[in-house]
Amino acid sequence: MHQTQNYQILAGQCAGPQLCPLSRVQVGITVCIKQLNTAPEMQERLRELGFCEQQRIKLLSRHSNIICLVCNSRLGISEKIADEIMVETVADPAITP
Repeated sequence: MHQTQNYQILAGQCAGPQLCPLSRVQVGITVCIKQLNTAPEMQERLRELGFCEQQRIKLLSRHSNIICLVCNSRLGISEKIADEIMVETVADPAITP
């Protein structure tokens, strides 16, 4: 069962736990996907779109949806789905996906 945790982002880095939800990352930050905590059907669909483990993505916008740069394409997902995608910040922010 998924437990709700409080995450704090400091200067684009996850403070505390090494992983944090994609929904908590600041715009402009490049991250690496580590876990998909969604239902198996949703995991399959996310992987088809490029949201797979070890993929580097960049958060572009946070408005009604979360817009990410994935495999040189802009993709939008809901904040609810972004809450279930666990990411780790990339050590070198100059690296782009």
